[in-house]
Amino acid sequence: MDCKACISPISVKPDLPANSDKPFVNRSVYRSIVGALQYLTITRPDISFVVNQLCQHMHNPTVGHYAGVKRLLKFIKGTIFHGLTYTPSSFDLHAYLDSN
Repeated sequence: MDCKACISPISVKPDLPANSDKPFVNRSVYRSIVGALQYLTITRPDISFVVNQLCQHMHNPTVGHYAGVKRLLKFIKGTIFHGLTYTPSSFDLHAYLDSN
């Protein structure tokens, strides 16, 4: 909650920790956070690519992958009020056809 916000969800040139190749010890925490982020992509399509990349390492996450999760969480903190909002309303579908 008190972290510094990031301006982008992923880094072009990642600055990974020195032990980024080591397996992340608490795999259930990684899976829990990334699984929750999957639900967030419904209203935040801007993070879909990053979440997809993190999901590909759920079976064997490393310390570097967890650093990516932390960066994404920092980005979300800085953009907490961004996203799509859905409000109940009537659904009217209008279609037009040009036969030429």
